[in-house]
Amino acid sequence: MQSIECVQSSKSHCNCPIEATLNVIGGKWKPMILCLLANGTLRYNKIQQLIPEVSPKMLTKQLRELEDDGLIARKMYPEIPPKVEYSMTDFGRTVLPVLKTLLHWGAEYLGKKCVATMQVEEIIDLQ
Repeated sequence: MQSIECVQSSKSHCNCPIEATLNVIGGKWKPMILCLLANGTLRYNKIQQLIPEVSPKMLTKQLRELEDDGLIARKMYPEIPPKVEYSMTDFGRTVLPVLKTLLHWGAEYLGKKCVATMQVEEIIDLQ
């Protein structure tokens, strides 16, 4: 078995690949947002509707962070009221296998497949 090593740098952060991954996709809502966008472009209000538990402020924050990290693209149309669409970038699609692995591990950990798991599998096309 290969060991995973985290190297503490002179800066105050770790150069660990696991930490880097979690910094980009970690958070309560980011994985859900990415799973939703894996199926296509969505407007802000649709994302809010599909994840009703997230506050508008937190959704905006998570979307901005995903955009800053290059996983999603934001397109704003100059109209009143403003129309904003989010889509996954090609780079963002590279994280889908990671989400698939997390999904399967979580389902196994829970000891069952819940309805949400099956819906996410359909969205990401996990076969």
